[in-house]
Amino acid sequence: MNGRTILWRLAWLAACAGALGIGVGGRTNAPQARAASPPSWMKVDAPHQRVSFTVTAADGGANGTLNFNGYANGRMTVTVPAGWHVHIDFVNSGAGALPHSFEVIRSGKIPTQGIPPAIPGAESRDLIAGVPPMQKDAFDFTAAPAGQYLWLCGFPTHGTSGMWDRFVVSGSVKAPAVTVK
Repeated sequence: MNGRTILWRLAWLAACAGALGIGVGGRTNAPQARAASPPSWMKVDAPHQRVSFTVTAADGGANGTLNFNGYANGRMTVTVPAGWHVHIDFVNSGAGALPHSFEVIRSGKIPTQGIPPAIPGAESRDLIAGVPPMQKDAFDFTAAPAGQYLWLCGFPTHGTSGMWDRFVVSGSVKAPAVTVK
């Protein structure tokens, strides 16, 4: 066997191992949370400690359209430094033809419908009735106090059906970030 054949076979084996999720030494690469590059729907103005998010409800068919920006059931975590100004452009894409809403609640048991937000101003209009399909809302709040929260759809049963993701207000991070599992 010549050197070129050996290199080709090694490359082929490495590609197969990668496709099968086998790492060096035969260990399996378990799925882990990873920091995503900044998504297009997040705009950061670090000098002014501001972050803007375009949050799209029913973004595609994930979780039967019960999702925020395609994520549901806590698979996405959005982290914002404590004290930063947060602007949300909330869009109901209309997929599934259902109303949706958005609010920030304390992490814990998922309520069956909207409850008062944990952070003043961190909610869309018509929390329980929802924003109708193909409509938008916008709101602002200050990310405080530090703690573990959830982004939740307050329309009845949407949250308990998985329309929630994680929101962390952190006293130790210097910039907003999004991680996904």
